[in-house]
Parts: sequence; C-alpha cells; structure tokens
Amino acid sequence: MTQIAFPTPDPDILARRDDIISGLAALLPPECLITSEDERRAYETDALTSYRRLPLAVVLPRSTQEVSAVLCYCHSQGVKVVPRGAGTSLAGGAIPQEDAIVIGVSKMNRILEIDYANRMARVESGVTNLSITDHVMPEGFFYAPDPSSQLACTIAGNIGMNSGGAHCLKYGVTVNNILGATLVLMDGTILQIGGPALDASGLDLLGLIIGSEGQLGIVTEACVRLLRAAEGARPVLFGFDSSEDAGACVAAIIAAGIVPVAMEFMDRPAIEICEAFAHAGYPLDVEAMLIIEVEGAQEEMAMQLERIITIAKAHHVKVVKESSSAMEAALIWKGRKSAFGATGRVADYICMDGTVPTSQLVHVLARTAEIIDTYGLKVANVFHAGDGNMHPLIMYNANDPASQALAEAAGNDILRLCVDAGGCLTGEHGVGIEKRDLMRHQFSKADLDQQMRVRAAFDPEWLLNPAKVFPLDERVPVDAPVPRKERAAA
Repeated sequence: MTQIAFPTPDPDILARRDDIISGLAALLPPECLITSEDERRAYETDALTSYRRLPLAVVLPRSTQEVSAVLCYCHSQGVKVVPRGAGTSLAGGAIPQEDAIVIGVSKMNRILEIDYANRMARVESGVTNLSITDHVMPEGFFYAPDPSSQLACTIAGNIGMNSGGAHCLKYGVTVNNILGATLVLMDGTILQIGGPALDASGLDLLGLIIGSEGQLGIVTEACVRLLRAAEGARPVLFGFDSSEDAGACVAAIIAAGIVPVAMEFMDRPAIEICEAFAHAGYPLDVEAMLIIEVEGAQEEMAMQLERIITIAKAHHVKVVKESSSAMEAALIWKGRKSAFGATGRVADYICMDGTVPTSQLVHVLARTAEIIDTYGLKVANVFHAGDGNMHPLIMYNANDPASQALAEAAGNDILRLCVDAGGCLTGEHGVGIEKRDLMRHQFSKADLDQQMRVRAAFDPEWLLNPAKVFPLDERVPVDAPVPRKERAAA
C-alpha cells in the first residue's frame, strides 16, 4: 500500500478535456502539444517512479511568449499546471495530476548569450546543467552547481529545487550562481527578476523564486554566473575503518577553517556498488571513504592536502590515495557521480535528502543505521559531507508494496532525525510530494501559514504545481486569496 496521497481530480475539468485541448491547440503548433495516452505516459512520473498520474495533456512551448499564452489560457479555464524540466526530480516535484496539464521546457534549450567580460551567460531554462560548462570550458570558465544528474537535468529544475552538487561546498548551490530570471506568472504576466548585474536593487525576489518548486511561476530564461576554472584540481581518497571516524574527520576539517572544493562520503555498501560499476580504484577493505578535492596552484594544493592529511591521521585514516593523472581523477568522480545509477543495478531504492550540521554527522550516521536495522532494510550512504547534505539510499523491493511502505517509513524517520539534529528536510531535492507531510515536523503552523501567504500572492488560485510542498489538509490562511474551487463552493 502506497503512503503518499493525491487529491481527487476535478470532474468538471475532466469533462471539459476535449474543449481544453482544442483551446491549447489554437495557441501552439501540433508538435508542441501531446494528447494521446501512449505519449502522455512518458510524463506520468519523474525520478520518484513509485508514483504515477497521467496528465490531462502535455505542452512543450518554444518561447517565453508561448509559455505566457498557455498559462493565460489555463488561468482563464481554471486548469492546473505542473511545470517540468527533465523529470529528474527525486522528490516527485514534477509528478502531474489527472486534471492538470504538464508544461515542459525541453524545447527551450538555447544558450542565448555569453558575456565573458562580465562572467555571465543568458540561457533558456531547458538548457541542461552540464551543457553550460561544456560551452564555456574552452575559454577557461565553468558553471559551478553540479548535481549528479547534471548530464540530463535542466536549469529550470535546478532553479525550482535549488540544486547543489559535489562542488557546492566551495561554490554554493543554485541560488548562489543565478543572477537573474524571466518568470511567467500563472495569469501569463512576464516578469524580469534580477539581471546581468551582480546585485539587483529592491527586494530579493530571485532568492524567493529559487527553491520555490514551480509554485510561484515558470522560469523560462536565466542569467547564470560563470566562474574561472582553477589552475588545477586533485581528488584524494581517504579510507576509514568506521563511518564514525570518517564523519568526525569531516567535522574536524570544517572546524579547522579548511574549505576544500568538494568533500564526499561513501560507506562500505556504496563503495562496493560504485567500484563494481566504475572500477575507479576505490579501497574495498574500509568501512567508509571520503573523496576530498582541493584546487588551485600546485603549491596551494600541496599545502591544503598536508593539513587535511594531518587531520585525517588524527581520526585513524587507514588509506590515503592521491590521484596521479587526469584519467584517474576522472574515474574517481565517475564512481561518485554514478552512485545513484549504480545502486539501481543491484536494488530498487529511495534516495533521501536531508541536511544536518557537520558536527552532527557522527550521531546521525549512527542513528540512521539503527533506524534501517529496525525496519529490516539495507542502506548505502553517499552524500555531500562538507555541507552535511545526506543521501541515504534505502534499498527495497519495488514489487512488494509492504517493502515499499517500510522503506518510506524508514526514510521519514531519517528525515525527522535530520530536523531534530538541527538540520532540515531537504538540501537540494526539494519537498515535492515525498516530504510534503513532514513539513509540520520542521515548521510551526504560523511558519506554514506565512509560506502559503507568499505562495498565494503569486498564484491566488493555487493552480501551479498543486498538491506539492504543503500538507494536503493544510488550509490556506484566512487572509490569503482562496483557491478557485473553494471560492466557487462558498
């Protein structure tokens, strides 16, 4: 039995499906509108594949103006809209509803402008994360956020979930690397927020939009920050006899004021899974491993590594293995970047996403193991250790509803543990539907009410990405605009 509920579809919208599709067809060419059941199946879920809903229709606009026209039409008809990037959301952020249309940005995939002098690129939101770096790398620049799905995930999804990645320890997450955005509101209004300048005047609406999970509007373009690539980079493997020693080493490195460019954690199950896939040379006789990467000039890297190795030795490090070539360095990162896919080769799994203070890593790792044991499951831990962004991969049998229910319950307990340890429910995957019902564990009713007031200010009728983020039984604050359905019933 599945644990996450969906609202009942609006029968009026379902009854008017043919008319709604006719209205959309008048706005777009045939290749931008998907209506057949077989073709809509491709959009019924995202990377949280345990849950599926067939959308009313799928729209693939080619420009900001087309997005605006479609949203304006849907607003006039009271039709819900689910924004979609590449569908790599692990929290169910792009799962549709039967009475909603999906608006995908895959056709909006152009790099519009590169301004090296001002270290900025202007891109459409359907551009993939990695393609920006690929485009500017010949000139010695890169785009910093690097989620594991960066080969496929889009800037639209990165902005929606405030994605991070292995190198966010030094360079920050998406919100630290976006200068401006074009946002289309539910009624079709087009807003320009921020821009090429490093610091825009007025309220920080950009910080509000990033991480809003597509509930405030649809981002169609973004100005992203470009950074100069470092002179050199060197990843080093550190093996430990216990996860506790590895976690304590991470906390000690951060406490010493050392900020490597990346610091990644794997426990024994994750090491074995990733090594079998990537053959990266990971040590197989350790219980936990850190990938710590430093960058800069050779002298700078050597100095940083000397300090890090000294700290690691104080925490009983068993293996220290430095990469000796660009190929070896690439293999080290291939293993880490392939962790989710490699785990999928051996088991079904749920990838959790919670963040804790680095000082709490040892405690949270130990309690996570206890929680998993209580449910009779297995877990592989792989995560961004430097900023405490944990990603336990809880393995289960997807063909057994009872096994899935156990995995979800264990994941919920782990997320509550993260909050109780002083952390939060999500570091980069967002809330979506997965953590929606846990929001009360982190936020008071007053907190949730205020967040819903902000949401309602952008989308008064709650048509954008409905049934996400907030618990379904939470009511809109009485001083906020009331969703269309409730207003009609009143």
